[in-house]
Amino acid sequence: MLRTAPELLVAKSKIHGKGVFARTAIRKGTRIVEYDGERISRKEGLRRDRLQQAKGKFYVFAIDQNWCVDGSTGGIARLINHSCEPNCEYRRVRGRIWIYAHRNIKKGEELTYDYDIRGKFPCRCGAKACRGTI
Repeated sequence: MLRTAPELLVAKSKIHGKGVFARTAIRKGTRIVEYDGERISRKEGLRRDRLQQAKGKFYVFAIDQNWCVDGSTGGIARLINHSCEPNCEYRRVRGRIWIYAHRNIKKGEELTYDYDIRGKFPCRCGAKACRGTI
């Protein structure tokens, strides 16, 4: 079962599979949700990342030079999709990864952030300034 926050909803996404949506308006700068999961070594993170990306999945998130989080074992934040014009951003804070509102987010809007992988996979975000790849 996904750990969730009361202000968030998981639903079908126009971008990809399932997405995370705002149940209420969220103000710019608000810390929304932690990107959580199993804490693993960077070496193990690189191994899992290769396996996941081969399936079109992007759940391993680097915390620093030594540690990663495997979001496939975590909560709702793993379902936040990529966008080239995101409304959220991630921040690494004291060994944890948090998702913050990059701008004001309307009720019902899908949460997105830039995965920052740069050119490896086709992008389906639909943004006006879409780069075409994630």
